[in-house]
Amino acid sequence: MTSIKEQAAISRLLSFLQDWDNAGKVTRSHILNNFIEANQGKTAPELEQEFSQGASLFLVRLTTWLRLTYMTGSCLEKLLKSIGIFLSAVSSNRYLIEFLEVGGVLTLLEILGLEKIKDKDKKESIKLLQVIANSGRKYKELICESYGVRSIAEFLAKSQSEETQEEVQVLLDSLVHGNPKYQNQVYKGLIALLPSASPKAQQLSLQTLRTAQSIVGATHPSIVDYVLSVLRTIHLEVQYEAIELIKDLVNYDVCTALLKGLVDLLIPSVKETSKLQPKILNDSTVLQLTARLPVFLQQAAAAKAIGVLARNNISLAEEMLHLRVVHSLMAAMGNTDHSNSQRQASLTLEYFVQMFPVVEEHVRRSMGEELYKLFRSNAEDLYMKIDSIQADVLAANEVNVTRALNLSGLSYSSMSFYLGPRDQEQLAYITHFQEDMEGKE
Repeated sequence: MTSIKEQAAISRLLSFLQDWDNAGKVTRSHILNNFIEANQGKTAPELEQEFSQGASLFLVRLTTWLRLTYMTGSCLEKLLKSIGIFLSAVSSNRYLIEFLEVGGVLTLLEILGLEKIKDKDKKESIKLLQVIANSGRKYKELICESYGVRSIAEFLAKSQSEETQEEVQVLLDSLVHGNPKYQNQVYKGLIALLPSASPKAQQLSLQTLRTAQSIVGATHPSIVDYVLSVLRTIHLEVQYEAIELIKDLVNYDVCTALLKGLVDLLIPSVKETSKLQPKILNDSTVLQLTARLPVFLQQAAAAKAIGVLARNNISLAEEMLHLRVVHSLMAAMGNTDHSNSQRQASLTLEYFVQMFPVVEEHVRRSMGEELYKLFRSNAEDLYMKIDSIQADVLAANEVNVTRALNLSGLSYSSMSFYLGPRDQEQLAYITHFQEDMEGKE
């Protein structure tokens, strides 16, 4: 037989549940407020004690009301927070299973796609999905099997709240860890987010991709084009994350394609640069237009990325020399329509000139003494000092150090460690002589 104390507790529970069942929207909202305030952070045993071993009876009422009203957004934030108290409680596995058995994951994912629902409500849905994902591998798999990655990624792209987007990033990061069956799905979802119109979504996707790439290992063939396209951004925080990812990707099998893609971006195609030609001819605010032209923003970012890679790894610098990076950097320095392209290309070229004697010789010969002295005196500000003729010289350069690099099968960076200044000058002379002979042939 139950004691008088236990009977009183059961009576209170039944009275509480009856009040909930008979309550309207406003009264239920007050009940939820009191529940959240009184039970935040409690463990499962503490919740059971609070509800006289009948906590699940209240949870099932919460989940039922959620399924009936989530499309209207009625008290949704409080309702999700209340459910979260159950799911996040220590030793709450029973509550989690009860919630999942009634289709909890699908409901949470559907909330993310509803336009009428506020971002703050969707944020609570994301937090519940985090709790579920952090409960173990099988729960991560359940989210992914419910087309969760697509729903979550689409919400990240559309959300207007940066705070909410950061919560989504935490969820995606959780889904890519300890989820070997679906980690590739998350990885591909992150790549698909890169063209997003939301700068914050791009930034967070790039950050998470760095983690995902190290876990997945093998690269997806499309990642190079997607990452290079991000370099068109006007947002420096996005550009920074893109370059950080590029620094990681050069350690994978896409290295050559990535380097070639970066070098190619230094000389935009005629098709790309001609898109604004009519506007350039008719609009007096041409400088404002071209300064924001995505292809030139991409050109400047590519020059910057090449400089970062070259400074980090001399082998990458040598590989890019074979891709005619010097010729392309000089061409970018001649782009008078975009000063940042000129500045970034000049700074990167300065590094190549300092590191490779053969590059210094070819650049000096192509620029001429006057322009070369200006370049070496202050590479960063060169774009402010050159005239239109000098810019044309840079844009039309035909520098090609590839043949010189193949001399004796050795790279110039390695040879410079063994050769003194006089020997390097002689080496440059031999290179010049060889090229002259090949030209006559």
